[in-house]
Amino acid sequence: MIKKRFIAGAVCPRCGEMDRLVTFEDAGKTVKECVSCGFSEQQLAQVEMKELDTRVNQHETPSDAVEPINLMLDSGAKKKS
Repeated sequence: MIKKRFIAGAVCPRCGEMDRLVTFEDAGKTVKECVSCGFSEQQLAQVEMKELDTRVNQHETPSDAVEPINLMLDSGAKKKS
């Protein structure tokens, strides 16, 4: 049994109906088909998509460098009374 999945928001290039396209695997090839008019198209290129880099999936190694802090106190300042 072929497992077909609807493509949300897709418009059929032949009949113009929205949300009528399904995609499925047939003999190792990806096919999309309109359930309204029967339009069928085979996907020619199989593209392997890489996950986009985001702050969530980035692994940053924390820096172990420690720097001293120099406090500069102004001992010559006059206090107002």
